[in-house]
Amino acid sequence: MNPIAEQLETELRRAVPPAVRQLADRLAARAGRATAAVLYYGSALRDEALDGVLDFYVLVDRSADWPGPRLAALAQHLLPPHVGYLEDEIDGRRLRAKFAVMTQRRFRAAMSLRAIDTTLWARFSQPSVCVHARSQADRADVIAALVDAVVTAAQWAAALGPQRGDALAYWRALYAQTYAAELRVERSSRGDDLVARDAQRYARLLPQAWRAARLDYSEHAGGSLQPHIEPQTRARLQRRWALRRRLGRPLNILRLLKAAVTFDNAMDYVAWKIERHAGYSLTPTAFQRRHPLLAAPGLYWRLRRAGVIR
Repeated sequence: MNPIAEQLETELRRAVPPAVRQLADRLAARAGRATAAVLYYGSALRDEALDGVLDFYVLVDRSADWPGPRLAALAQHLLPPHVGYLEDEIDGRRLRAKFAVMTQRRFRAAMSLRAIDTTLWARFSQPSVCVHARSQADRADVIAALVDAVVTAAQWAAALGPQRGDALAYWRALYAQTYAAELRVERSSRGDDLVARDAQRYARLLPQAWRAARLDYSEHAGGSLQPHIEPQTRARLQRRWALRRRLGRPLNILRLLKAAVTFDNAMDYVAWKIERHAGYSLTPTAFQRRHPLLAAPGLYWRLRRAGVIR
């Protein structure tokens, strides 16, 4: 096993609270034997906290394996992933989770350097935990996908980062670019915070990933690195990145529009966000849960009258 795979396998086996594992198992049970793996990632993992929203990725064999209306399965096939929100009581504690569902094959393909969408490889070049795996072969497939994510991220970091600098400078430059290509509400320094939190990990992975990509580089005094990229090659890669940046936000908008129609338990998620951030308690009605788009105008005016929205 190569050193990147060894590092990621260790991360994927990191211990998580029993409640997280139980919630992952409940998500996995929705598609039964068609669930290949469940990954836990994001801010709750980094902060080791359960009071916010936990983030999961569920990998399945086929889009149709996830229970739900045909429209949701079709939308997931055309523009993955399918997204949803879950609240569940575990050991007397109310847990909240966002989850995304994607086929194992599409997940692996999204990690490629050729992928137009930057969100998946950028997200999974960061630490995650494989909370549920159907088999050792499925776990190995997850590891291979995440190795691809790290190698892809490192290659883009070489093209988008400084011509010479320490390893962390390349990762900071990369995440600044990927956040700029998405519709994100995080502050602009978010990528810096991610890298600083686990600096040794990122410093170790970058040269390993460059070697895996057969990208030559020099090491200089003081720990600075210099990838050997011809000027015309760098210019070509930066043009390719410009295309991804132009398409990134439209892709995110399309996913938001799709989620407005197919998002599982969208109104419960909105209600929780409103109570958490504005202190206003909202209990969605059955109509609002069934028809979130139709209910949105009335809900907007109700929140306006209550002073939640100004």
